[in-house]
Amino acid sequence: MNGAEREVLLELRDLEVGFKTKHGIFRAVKGVNFSIYRGETFGLVGESGSGKTSIGRAIVRINDVSSGSILYKGRKISGPISRDLDLEVVRTIQMIFQDPMASLNERAKVDYIVSEGLYNIGVKRTEAERLALVEKALLEVGLLPEFASRFPHEFSGGQRQRIGIARALIMEPELVIADEPISALDVSIRAQVLNLLATIQKAKGLTYLFIAHDLSVVRFITDRIAVINKGELVELAETEELFRHPLHPYTRALISAIPQPDPRAERIKVVTVYDPACHDYAVDTPSWVDVGAGHFVLANASELARYKEEMSSSA
Repeated sequence: MNGAEREVLLELRDLEVGFKTKHGIFRAVKGVNFSIYRGETFGLVGESGSGKTSIGRAIVRINDVSSGSILYKGRKISGPISRDLDLEVVRTIQMIFQDPMASLNERAKVDYIVSEGLYNIGVKRTEAERLALVEKALLEVGLLPEFASRFPHEFSGGQRQRIGIARALIMEPELVIADEPISALDVSIRAQVLNLLATIQKAKGLTYLFIAHDLSVVRFITDRIAVINKGELVELAETEELFRHPLHPYTRALISAIPQPDPRAERIKVVTVYDPACHDYAVDTPSWVDVGAGHFVLANASELARYKEEMSSSA
């Protein structure tokens, strides 16, 4: 099924996010455009400080949008919106945060942490109904219902992240923003959490925005990947297409740095260092261009001609 036949659940149009500093406005996100289709896992990849989390927090209305717009199911959710739409966004768009320790209230029991969103949306439920929803959410993430009476510090990092996932699932969301959900976890349990997210997505038909800096992880779980550098998207394509034909030098640098499981291959691999000076944008400025089959890249006219030639020669 091509993009024209799929339902766009979320769309970002020329999104800009800025923060006030003592030196003026810092533009963390600069004119970002992409769409996320219902049911897919969309990866957003870049180095630390590239603007990934700022985009995720803008979608859930934590960060204000400086300009541009965010559309959810065709309705604008950035800027001032009605209370009813705000409550819908709170319920149907949930976020899983990076640090499972910092994102959980240490003074609250798991029972309250998981069901906190239910209190916030103001839907009246009996205590028995609420407890049943908490138990169901915990079971869905592989935790025992009796864990509800414990505090976060009594759990391992992987268990705490499962609590964070349960807190999102209890709201019955349609879109889940997973902000580096495994980067703070031990390597031995990262695969468990990734498999859990994939299982839940299949069972509930969820849509994911998966934010990460590790391309090898994103390759495992995503359908499409957007690469961001210093607040600007530089490339976007289907996952395997991006790995087969990376066009932008920054994307190539990220892929070249992926650790190799074979020690011999790791020793001989050549890591490419991205140098922004390789672009000559003094006269010929870049634009966001589709080079074919939904493969977008930030390039000027001369770069675009070279990229198309590379793609045709490797086809």
